[in-house]
Amino acid sequence: MSLIQTIIAFLVALTLLIFIHELGHFAAAGAFGVKVLRFSVGFGRPLAVWRLGADRTEWVFAAFPLGGYVKMLDEHEGVVSPTELSRAFNRQTVSKRAAIVAAGPAANFLLAIALYWFLFVGGITEPRPFLGAPDPGTPAAEAGIADGDLVQKLDGEKVSTWQEVSWKLLKGARDAESIQLETLNSRNEISLRTIRTSGFQLDDGKTDPLLSLGLRLFRPDFPPVIGKVIEGQVAERAGLRQDDRVTRIDGQEIKGWNALVSIVRKSPGKVLRLQIIRAGQEMNVELAPESMPAGGGNSSVIGRIGAAPRVPADFGAELTTTVRYDPLAAFGMAVARTGDTAWFSLRMIGKMLVGEVSWKNLSGPVTIADYAGQSMHLGFATYMAFLALISISVGVLNLLPVPLLDGGHLMYYAVEAVKGSPLSDRLMEVGQRVGMALLLLLTAFALFNDISRLVTS
Repeated sequence: MSLIQTIIAFLVALTLLIFIHELGHFAAAGAFGVKVLRFSVGFGRPLAVWRLGADRTEWVFAAFPLGGYVKMLDEHEGVVSPTELSRAFNRQTVSKRAAIVAAGPAANFLLAIALYWFLFVGGITEPRPFLGAPDPGTPAAEAGIADGDLVQKLDGEKVSTWQEVSWKLLKGARDAESIQLETLNSRNEISLRTIRTSGFQLDDGKTDPLLSLGLRLFRPDFPPVIGKVIEGQVAERAGLRQDDRVTRIDGQEIKGWNALVSIVRKSPGKVLRLQIIRAGQEMNVELAPESMPAGGGNSSVIGRIGAAPRVPADFGAELTTTVRYDPLAAFGMAVARTGDTAWFSLRMIGKMLVGEVSWKNLSGPVTIADYAGQSMHLGFATYMAFLALISISVGVLNLLPVPLLDGGHLMYYAVEAVKGSPLSDRLMEVGQRVGMALLLLLTAFALFNDISRLVTS
């Protein structure tokens, strides 16, 4: 995955989400007869300007892409001609102004629904919920989960994909003492496994939080042949290439990819001597796996070299499934997925505020850009799912009751509706300053988390 691909994926996502958000405001303003002076994607110096429509609205693409705005005719912004007073935003009723403001986040939710609907109708190929061997001492190990067990039901509800299992656990594991899995093993024996979830904590955003329960996706053992080396990572720098077969590490025979991974994970920072076969010739390669957080609720680290196995062309038929719905059912699923994700996001924000969830889960533009690039690299469907998730996040974030955000304006309008008159200009100014300070603090914290992830990973 190249830096250029990451940047392109990030800019495409950012531009689309901002455009859709501001389009919601624009469409609602038009529906209520409010004149729009400017529609801007980005802030700062305009890079391109078009004047379109009967009102000659300026459509602007600006230099700084982290945001956008719709500027409407408003007496607070300048002098308004008497003939256009009825089209000024500030002359509209509270309910109309609230509707125009709320239309931005609503547009983001609608985009997510549309993307999920498209994915559900077209079909999504996902891993079936086969479980990998749990780490010793984890709740899954104590419950008797074994390598290759297939989850059929979670708390009595049928599941068919790993994504379903992960999502249901993330939503419910923190609020339950235990969960019950119905599993099927390789001998076609059905078992009920009760996994203790008391004390389950979301990790710091760097690793899969389900590892703290000992739950991980099953990884089949492939031959120890390099299928891909990640650009700029340890394997590439050490000289490993695609199709290299690893035969020994520090003299220990390597019969499968899992054995290779096990040694690498246990050796962060340690120099390993690999014996490989390349084009029929034996060679030696030395490398030291980089350290990364182990996850699972502890502070230890594991090793990583940045290499993936060569996967047979016919692999995956039994381990994956394609989930597809008819258009009507897909719409219901899309609405439910969007609503669940939005509610989960709000709950996590609330838990951050009261200290139940670490603020390290907060991500900034660097992490989002990284995920954008990774999702685009994995395929169009994965990138669409990423866009849906980020679109929901944008909608939820903008609904927070913070001045400068849409939710802050809605809070002002709610107060106005109760007291029968707008807040004073002085109070509004103080609110704007407080909102600006909160947003700057939030941005700084998110960037700090981004930098921390880059340094430790």
